[in-house]
Amino acid sequence: MEQGMQGKVVLVTGGAKRVGAAICRRLHAAGAQLAVHYRNSAREALALQDELNIARMDSTAIFQADLLDIKALPQLVAEVIVKFGHLDALVNNASSFYATPLVNINEQQWHDLLGTNLKAPLFLAQAAAHELRRRHGAIVNIADIHAERPLRDHLLYSVAKAGLAALTRALAQEMAPQVRVNAISPGVIMWPEGAAWQDEEQRRKIVAHTLLKREGEPDDIARTVQFLLSDAPYITGQIIAVDGGRSVNI
Repeated sequence: MEQGMQGKVVLVTGGAKRVGAAICRRLHAAGAQLAVHYRNSAREALALQDELNIARMDSTAIFQADLLDIKALPQLVAEVIVKFGHLDALVNNASSFYATPLVNINEQQWHDLLGTNLKAPLFLAQAAAHELRRRHGAIVNIADIHAERPLRDHLLYSVAKAGLAALTRALAQEMAPQVRVNAISPGVIMWPEGAAWQDEEQRRKIVAHTLLKREGEPDDIARTVQFLLSDAPYITGQIIAVDGGRSVNI
């Protein structure tokens, strides 16, 4: 991947909207061909596919899959390779996020939050391992600063992202020397869509704990993904916080 993104094929999970779409646009602008995974966001995925293909013909394709269906993941990777001829990188961006206070936790939430944030990245990496080794590719996982400092009332999400951080380091060992594996831990980038996060006073308090005293942008994550894929040939097993300094000032 050290030669840049030109001609490289990247699979981005949850790539149809929000931070995932920013990652796709950034990598596409750098010359990559994009395999955009989505689960339910068909309208957004189609719009993004049209946008990127207008900019560069036949450079982007969309792929629907439920990442909780582990048996479907090898098929997803295979479909990407059939479409583009090879696969150079995997960005595990798809995520579930909602509150799970200890008193209310149930097994369905466990399967959903651990499945999307930890189990799917593991089995996608397994499904893509042979091709990524063959191509000397890379994996970037999107973790969270709350992997190290749990978010109150979000027990399962915090546990899942902590597992993803550990998985990043373990995969870096398992897949070396051919494949580099790193992660990004976002801070305040885009507010969650739930009503609980719409309170302006709560938002101001959270932003006040960032050293830079402002929110980040989705492109801050996208730029870091591009760096790890194309400009960091001697970096692996690392987790980079992109959080305006919040993780050292909570």
